[in-house]
Amino acid sequence: MPSVLDQRPAPAAAGPRPGLPRRRTRVLALPEARWALAALVLFLLALPLYLLGAPGWLWGALFAATYVAGGWEPGWEGLKALKNKTLDVDLLMVVAALGAAAIGQVLDGALLIVIFATSGALEAVATARTADSVRGLLDLAPSTATRLLPDGTEESVDAAQLKVGDTILVRPGERIGADGQVLDGAGEVDQATITGEPLPVAKQAGDEVFAGTVNGTGALRVRVERDPADSVIARIVKMVEEASETKAPTQLFIEKIEQRYSIGMVIATLAVFAVPLAFGDALQSALLRAMTFMIVASPCAVVLSTMPPLLSAIANAGRHGVLVKSAVVMERLGQIDAVAFDKTGTLTEGTPRVTDIRPLPGSALGEDEVLALAASAEHPSEHPLARAVVDAARERALVLADAGDFTSVPGQGVTATIAGHTVQVGSPARLLPADADPAHQKVVRELEDAGRTAVAVLCDGAPVGVLGIADRLRPDAAATVAALTRLTGRTPVLLTGDNERAARHLAAEVGITDVRAGLLPQDKVAAVREGEEQGRKVLVVGDGVNDAPALAAAHSGIAMGKAGSDLALETADAVVVRDELATLPTVVNLSRTARRLVVQNLAIAGVFITVLVAWDLIGTLPLPLGVAGHEGSTVIVGLNGLRLLREAAWTNPAKDTEDTA
Repeated sequence: MPSVLDQRPAPAAAGPRPGLPRRRTRVLALPEARWALAALVLFLLALPLYLLGAPGWLWGALFAATYVAGGWEPGWEGLKALKNKTLDVDLLMVVAALGAAAIGQVLDGALLIVIFATSGALEAVATARTADSVRGLLDLAPSTATRLLPDGTEESVDAAQLKVGDTILVRPGERIGADGQVLDGAGEVDQATITGEPLPVAKQAGDEVFAGTVNGTGALRVRVERDPADSVIARIVKMVEEASETKAPTQLFIEKIEQRYSIGMVIATLAVFAVPLAFGDALQSALLRAMTFMIVASPCAVVLSTMPPLLSAIANAGRHGVLVKSAVVMERLGQIDAVAFDKTGTLTEGTPRVTDIRPLPGSALGEDEVLALAASAEHPSEHPLARAVVDAARERALVLADAGDFTSVPGQGVTATIAGHTVQVGSPARLLPADADPAHQKVVRELEDAGRTAVAVLCDGAPVGVLGIADRLRPDAAATVAALTRLTGRTPVLLTGDNERAARHLAAEVGITDVRAGLLPQDKVAAVREGEEQGRKVLVVGDGVNDAPALAAAHSGIAMGKAGSDLALETADAVVVRDELATLPTVVNLSRTARRLVVQNLAIAGVFITVLVAWDLIGTLPLPLGVAGHEGSTVIVGLNGLRLLREAAWTNPAKDTEDTA
């Protein structure tokens, strides 16, 4: 008998959530990474020689090479920016490093060069990885499609050449070549990459299908309804690219501050040199004062005010299974005040399981007998629901009989001969007629009202039981939702492509009241932007390709690592590697702690710079004392930030900061 329980996908489409090809740029293929690595190696070679008193020509040559390797590229880019009347802060750092070297502080300048070279390399790697994953998304759509000609013949064409109105043939196991409408045929389409639904969806004449989704059993004739360049997959790519480009509006503010500081420091340094010289000061004395000023006004402590707390927080989170991709991301996570969850694979495990076994009134069979019959009939099938039934039988150590005369019809059911009995497993709507026993219908309604997929089991034409199948909720989902509600002051929202009834049932289990179901990727993006238009900083948590645009558009995005698609993992700002939802509120708390330490460090650095600059301008600041003050402030803010490496910073980050604030 026909059933929703049979699908035989092609090997390439096996598994509930097809991923993306891994097309990653190698780190050392990026020039920024190569030069940063060279600068770091040279610095590490020079440092022990310098500290141990080796000949100056030896460590001096290595430090000089460090300056060249790490500083030539930002210096050159800064010089080119000057042509556009823009003073780049990286150029300022190179000048400050050279100024330090000019008055003998070679180590200080080399360290500054290494810090900025490494930062630039990390940014280049992150940008390249995101670009790779966006390009890889296009591989979800097949390169060719089978177009049907008016005379009934077939031709293989480039999928990009399909036009609205063309008719294509999609065989079992093939990816659909374009967005369109089914004209003829029946099948089950795995469209998890688009909607996030965990189970294949039965399709028949009149239903909509999407490019890049996988057809199961049953051939489909599809009329192309959208130009390939305007397919849902193509729009996902476009949305991810657009959102990534505009993701960090605070960057514009930072650049303005950099410009003002850079210009101000250059002007001030020149003034400190020129004014005393104009009033008769000796050249060497004026130069020494100006170089001292450049050293003490150098923003090394300001730079370290932000990086140690954020990088320590990143390292601590990484030890506990949360990969935060950059210091900017760690800082932004602490700003979120609203959370949006995907359903399948995020709040749930993403794998259907048998949750209920209900023998029907009048049947002499118990739970194990009903499950054994269903599993024996379903054993030849590769459909996700069939695998769930078979897995449930194996967990109970049930013995499965051989299935003979196995037949199936997509969207309806399977039939097999088990130990001389005809067993049917499939849709209650198909196998249990409307005038069936009211008690049987009641069991089906109870399971469906509870958010389960009901599966009827018949033996020799008589109903013997109904199975309930559902995606299992993650054990820490409810506690995570409650913790995030306390942190943000509002209950998270559920954004899912799954059906309304299943979504609302799950939401009720975890304490979510705002449920938006049946969403396509662009609908999720619209929901995120709606929240941000209301002044909220939204955190999106998802795992699939269909979540990628929302992850990119949100203020912050976190992907679940185990089942997550490559695009979601690359687009997201952070990845929960071990799929532990309970880490989400902890990492948000850790980010807030890091932000507080950044403020503390900026205050410390500001006080030191102000006092040392004032001393140099008003009095005569000895160069050794200026260097000691400058380096001392750098050490203090660095050590203050490194406190977040402690285990206590993860278990109780807020208290860790309060203890030493």
